[in-house]
Amino acid sequence: MIVLPAAQRLSEMLWFESRRDSTTGGGNILISPSPSVSRQHIMQTSVFKMLFPFSVVRSVLLITFALFGSLAAKELWSEEASRAVPIELKQLPLAPKAAGDDWLVAPVANASGCFKSEHGELVLDNGLIRRSFLVKPNLACVELKQLHTGESFLRSIRPECRITIDGHSYDVGGLQGQPVDNFLRPEWYSKLTNDPAAFQLRQMLTRPIQARFPWKSRPQWISQPADWPPKGTEVQFVFGPPTQLASSQSRTTLWEDSFQQLDQDWEIFLSKLHERLSFQNEGKIGEIYALENSHAFAQRPWLDTADGVECEIDPGTDQSASWGPGIAVVGSQGIVRINLRPGKNEFGILVNGQEQTIGGLEPHKPVQLRLLLSEDHARLHLLSRLAEQPWRELGIVDSPGELKFVRVGKMSRSGDASDHSDQASEPERCRVQSVRFLGSSNEPDKPTLQGPLHGITITVHYEIYDGLPLMCKWVTLQNASGKSVCLNRFTSEILACVEASSQVEDVAAPLYPNLHVETDFTTCSMHGASAQIDSVHWLEDPSYKTQVNYRLQSKCLLECRPPDGPEMDVQDGQEFESFRTWILAYDDRNETRQSLALGRMYRTIAPWVMENPLIHHVRSASPEAVRLAIDQSAEVGFELVIMTFGSGFNIENDSPEYLQQIKELADYAHSKQVALGGYSLLASRSVSEKDDVINRQTGKRGGFARFGASPCLQSEWGQEYFRKLYQFYGKSGCDVLEHDGSYPGDACASHDHPGHIGYEDSRWRQWQTITQFYRWCRERGVYLNVPDWYFLHGSNKNGMGYRETNWSLPRDHQEIIERQNIHDGTRYKLPTMGWMFVPLTQYHGGGADATIEPLSEHLDHYERRLQNLLGAGVQACFRGPRIYDTEQTKQMVQRWVGFYKQHRAILDSSLVPLRRPDGRDWDGWLHVNPALDEPGLAMIYNPLSEPITREITIPLYYCGLSEQATVRSMNGESQTVSLDRQENAKLTVDIPAQGATWLVFE
Repeated sequence: MIVLPAAQRLSEMLWFESRRDSTTGGGNILISPSPSVSRQHIMQTSVFKMLFPFSVVRSVLLITFALFGSLAAKELWSEEASRAVPIELKQLPLAPKAAGDDWLVAPVANASGCFKSEHGELVLDNGLIRRSFLVKPNLACVELKQLHTGESFLRSIRPECRITIDGHSYDVGGLQGQPVDNFLRPEWYSKLTNDPAAFQLRQMLTRPIQARFPWKSRPQWISQPADWPPKGTEVQFVFGPPTQLASSQSRTTLWEDSFQQLDQDWEIFLSKLHERLSFQNEGKIGEIYALENSHAFAQRPWLDTADGVECEIDPGTDQSASWGPGIAVVGSQGIVRINLRPGKNEFGILVNGQEQTIGGLEPHKPVQLRLLLSEDHARLHLLSRLAEQPWRELGIVDSPGELKFVRVGKMSRSGDASDHSDQASEPERCRVQSVRFLGSSNEPDKPTLQGPLHGITITVHYEIYDGLPLMCKWVTLQNASGKSVCLNRFTSEILACVEASSQVEDVAAPLYPNLHVETDFTTCSMHGASAQIDSVHWLEDPSYKTQVNYRLQSKCLLECRPPDGPEMDVQDGQEFESFRTWILAYDDRNETRQSLALGRMYRTIAPWVMENPLIHHVRSASPEAVRLAIDQSAEVGFELVIMTFGSGFNIENDSPEYLQQIKELADYAHSKQVALGGYSLLASRSVSEKDDVINRQTGKRGGFARFGASPCLQSEWGQEYFRKLYQFYGKSGCDVLEHDGSYPGDACASHDHPGHIGYEDSRWRQWQTITQFYRWCRERGVYLNVPDWYFLHGSNKNGMGYRETNWSLPRDHQEIIERQNIHDGTRYKLPTMGWMFVPLTQYHGGGADATIEPLSEHLDHYERRLQNLLGAGVQACFRGPRIYDTEQTKQMVQRWVGFYKQHRAILDSSLVPLRRPDGRDWDGWLHVNPALDEPGLAMIYNPLSEPITREITIPLYYCGLSEQATVRSMNGESQTVSLDRQENAKLTVDIPAQGATWLVFE
């Protein structure tokens, strides 16, 4: 009776599989298998049904499976849980009211899910954040709202994303016709129109959030339970190809000039830098003879009945970049231009003074350029074509207002009649061969299934998490076209946000909307915000004509995209996945609330960051030294030993003898419940001329890489390096990697490296290499100490605040700086996410005054360092040959390690600063976590040489305490204190000279 329900459930699942296959024809399944369920397993399930078609026989076998094959049943249940099911908007409940309690203090009752609004929108809601969508005539996001404050961040509809496939750019979703960009009213919804040239919504699906990758947790290092995958809801919006590719259709010609003679409507603009500069050279009208960085162009009025303009240009001998020949339209509100950049073999796009570049220009060949107005004349499609090849869409931009003029030829970087100060000595030749004004399309609309995008599906994914105002978004491209396609570029998030400040004048220090935006496309940074520099872009929105800022320069348009590429070929039957973007909607600009919100976010989407082992950096990798470090670590309660830089450890030594030696050490460490691993330097070094990252400008290594010179991860050396890493952790049994100088984000222009084609795809492929390896480590429980911001791909810890030379200062200086680094670093990450450094032996100089050895002779300082670090829940790399040298030293370390482990849960929780260290008076912090039995622990430090008594206000609101609290001091005494209306406790605290005290609140 116990197993029958399980067997019945399994039988129902298999019956559902069979029914689904028959109803869909076996080839159009709408659901996605879990990453943990293999194709082989699914096939075996189908084979089972064919072998045992009768339900009675299957039931008997399934009872047996339930008794003896619970693991297989568990896999099938896991598969079912991962299935995405269609969303029926009409059947959804109405969106609930906002959660009433403060989510940073009390659990939120609202679960995340899909709802509908009274206006017919699809709503993703969890009581704290809401994102709403119109689903007809196409998908469009119409609201992003912080429910606790009621703040609405969205002011205008934009596409869900934008992609460039085989050189053509397409919007995905979005609606047109919003009368003003300042705000959006529901009564306008019925008047919004679909763009047939955009990808169209075909289906909506939902399922529980899936794990991004497997995680083998180390529960002995985590003091608080962690959900993986996080609890919440995923929604998938599936888009099919456009119903009309308007920009690539042929057009009627309203007027054409092939420059047999100069029409009187052309006005010529020529630079004065050279006497021979002309727009008519050696009798050939339209041939430009000009200096490389000077202007020489013709201008004529726009034809009022035209829907676009086109020209053909031969770049000739011109080697310009920004001053290269092109075509521009001048409107009432700016200039839009496409030009050739022959000196760089790329195209330039100028929109209101901002220039972007796109690769793909073939040298010395005539090119056609086209600027085509959208149906509502609000946007311009920018296209290029070589000979009789298909049109390539370079971009879609907002129209610069009412069009006044057309310009052809060499214009300045700003599209006008000015020159660059840097000039070549001799003029060069290029030629404008023809210009045409274009009318409407002379082709019938082409149905999608017969177009070039047949079989291409774009899926926009959203995740909304239970219990915090956080959402995630990413995009996948599925190719079932029967051919390979190239995904040149993507912009996975486009949000026209309400401007955070409204200033008529230029904004010197722009204030951004109160959102934290973070992607997992991060590289060289120890800070979460600066790690987004290459993927999160707050931009001006020139289409927002009714903003207050006179120059239309408010930073209120969010775009998330890689800086280059990815330029990835997606083969038939394959899928491409973008990076992910998380948006956390703050409810206040208060630094403490924002810091606590970030901590909750990281605990949710990267729970491995709460793994917080005590670390010993052993200075020598000799077996004797490592065994001593392991023994001492086990005796005092340290949990992890790293063979540090300069120790002689060599992870790139793949000889069987060396791997066996390391394996024996790892086995010995594990017998003592200690993890073992070592240090490897990756990026901040030069390898060789052929393997280093190649500078695009010079064709040689160096000169632009973030570390000066750095190896390309897709070079022969890079591929061999990662082969050795995989082999090392596969064979040695080690479970720690300290990976210094991780991939810093360098792009490589080499065409000879085996792992990438050229510049455009190099960054994406190198990023894939490093992140796939880190995910592989996370799946195997390999602890990752990585100085750069790779938390969302599995790294555990980076620098809390780190300048190596500071650890060469006198010991008493180090104490204060250490606490300053912790105070500042925990404003944007959890204490468990950052490491500090303790030079037990000399490091970067400083002599005896900077180091602790002999440990027993500096026991007071050693203890203060443990008070600082363990009292903050921040682990340091204790670098030296040993952790203790005498029994007294050993007992002191054990005492503070015992304190940390006794209070580990609260010490690993977020910090609220009480007073920043300045060496002039007391300083301290308060750990808060209202979910714990010990919801608060304050550490108070005295840097002065005499004991002090201070009245200190302790804010207990974020501990979840109200009216009164029990306070237990370091000496074991306890008292009950009353809290004021802000839940603050005022306490008189005695702090010993150059010492610390702690208080626990319950």
